[in-house]
Amino acid sequence: MNSETEFKPLLAESVGYGVVVGVGFFFAAMMLCLTALQAKFFKFSPSSSEEFSSASRSVKPGLVCCGIVSAWTWSATLLQSSTAAYTFGVSGPWWYGVGGTIQLAFFAMVAAKVKMNANGAHTFLEIVKARFGTGAHLLFTFYAFLCILVVCGSLLLGGAATVNALTGMNIIAACFLLPIGIAVYVVFGGLRATFVCDYAHTLILFIIIYLFFGSVYGASDATGSIGAMYDLLVQAGRDAPVVGNQDGSYLTMKSNQGLIFGAATILSGFSGVFCDQGYWQRAIASAPRSTTKAYMLGGLSWFAVPWGFASCLGLAARALVNNPAFPTYPNPLSASQSSAGLAAPAAAAVVMGKGGAIAILLVVFMAVTSAVSAELIAVSSLFTYDLYRTYYRPKATNDEIVRVSHYFICFWAVWAGCWSTILHKASIDLGWLFYVQGVVLSPAVIPIALTVTWSKLTRAGVFAGSLSGAVLGMLAWMIGCWKIYGEINVPNLAEPYSAVCSGLTGLLFSGLITVLVSLAKPAQYDFAGTRAIAIYTDARPTEDGDAFDSGKLSAQQRTDSKADDLEKLEASSSKNVVTTNVVPVDCTATDSPASSTATANGKENAVSYTELKRIYRRAAWYSLALTLIVAILVPIPMFFSQYVFSKAFYTFWVACTIVWAAMSGIFCIVLPLWESRTELWGLLGDVF
Repeated sequence: MNSETEFKPLLAESVGYGVVVGVGFFFAAMMLCLTALQAKFFKFSPSSSEEFSSASRSVKPGLVCCGIVSAWTWSATLLQSSTAAYTFGVSGPWWYGVGGTIQLAFFAMVAAKVKMNANGAHTFLEIVKARFGTGAHLLFTFYAFLCILVVCGSLLLGGAATVNALTGMNIIAACFLLPIGIAVYVVFGGLRATFVCDYAHTLILFIIIYLFFGSVYGASDATGSIGAMYDLLVQAGRDAPVVGNQDGSYLTMKSNQGLIFGAATILSGFSGVFCDQGYWQRAIASAPRSTTKAYMLGGLSWFAVPWGFASCLGLAARALVNNPAFPTYPNPLSASQSSAGLAAPAAAAVVMGKGGAIAILLVVFMAVTSAVSAELIAVSSLFTYDLYRTYYRPKATNDEIVRVSHYFICFWAVWAGCWSTILHKASIDLGWLFYVQGVVLSPAVIPIALTVTWSKLTRAGVFAGSLSGAVLGMLAWMIGCWKIYGEINVPNLAEPYSAVCSGLTGLLFSGLITVLVSLAKPAQYDFAGTRAIAIYTDARPTEDGDAFDSGKLSAQQRTDSKADDLEKLEASSSKNVVTTNVVPVDCTATDSPASSTATANGKENAVSYTELKRIYRRAAWYSLALTLIVAILVPIPMFFSQYVFSKAFYTFWVACTIVWAAMSGIFCIVLPLWESRTELWGLLGDVF
């Protein structure tokens, strides 16, 4: 067995601190300026709890799409997918992309149901509380916070390991400093600030991906061209053949390990989407008509990130192992270095030198900051709405909710640093958390999804499915690890086969038991309770001195309010209170204004229940079609045919990654600007 060679840092330690601290606080300063402009020139103010936690439910699909791509582009998306390419070959990036995209496609259906059945919700736990009461609410609160712990650990450990490998910066220092700068702009700007920051991060992400495309497939002397990359990968298959791959080649979808990795990724992805408040937050923040469209575009756009990035750098790392410029030359990456996600940094160091190291450092930093910002907003919403307001201060005012959100964001930023340090000291890394995520969270996925989508779901079904799925999943985890690997220990528990045994058992049995128990004595829930979830608005005094409470008005009354009255209300002084806004969705209505959903600012968005049902059906067909294409029609025939890529087909494969990444860049970079062109021109006119 090859000995381990230390990964040689290419950059000075000061560069690591400069990026983590300097760039982080630069973005914080930029967000503060944007927040000040927003408060001065636009009607939405971050001092409102609705704006802070849900962006007033008015974000357009292009920016939501960009936010989804940014929030779902974890450090693992870039690093673990590249490790999969380095280890399994071309199948790794594809299966990683599948494992994250189909969940977003299915979540588009759930997002449509959120707008139909709980448009006033701030968190998915509020929906659980309204439907099933305290017991189920506490159960899923546990899963929600567990998910955020796993996600934050994965993000910070992956980012810290990369910064340490490239610059020598202390890992513990990176774990603490990374979330602090993020917390600053989140506190001052709220969810809308994270969307704007997501846009900047995604812009940088795609620019760097395009730079690596140009370098690996053209400009670099180490690779030279797509054809030269193919020849290097063919030689790599001879030098270090992959067990379970056809002919040991890295250029085939016939990869047994790759297929198991795909199953583990799908399980991890489902738990990472459905249990993470960050994704529900974006569904809640988007305008009702555009929610599903945003998730459709987001899923398609995100697929290009792991597929394109890892197919480029992950495979380049494998092709360049014998290059003298490789950081661990003459040895390949060790198992621990691969698990820490160092394949992409190694390849970048060879093809672009210090410039490549800086690019990787920057793009991983962007991935960490954008995803952590989403988690900070998510965890603050869970704490303020589902713990503080629900169990401690039911009559908390608007200002109090925002203030408590700020406090908890600061607390969680510090705790996230402590948590990632604990994991690091326990020798738990990015790869371990990636596989274990599906193990610990999969039993909650189907019960959570059915809570907002299925009227026959019962409280007994929720408890029976979640708890029995967790028990059976844990048993399968231990027994599978013992039978397959011969010993139960920390490394073996995160092996792919152990993770799949547990995750698949937990997901399927929890879903099956939930449905069967519910059907034994089905409920006939009409979602009236979830549609009446409180929205926090500003109650402004009227001319008579009485508080104007939009939540006490029906949808038609709010529609019939006269414009001059509203102008007077907006001009008058205000006092923040909590109101209850009953979201008027009538299951029997067609397209009448009375059946439309309402936004947090009390104005109608004119989306009928009938239209939302059409959107839901469209999302269902889209998710099924996308899953069929990316999970079955493309990879499975190539798996069973045992096809090894020819040079011509590999060239076509690379061209597809480049074209897909280019289209994703258009959706994430150009579309938000086009949708907001009127507001941007107006802002420029006001400022200048």
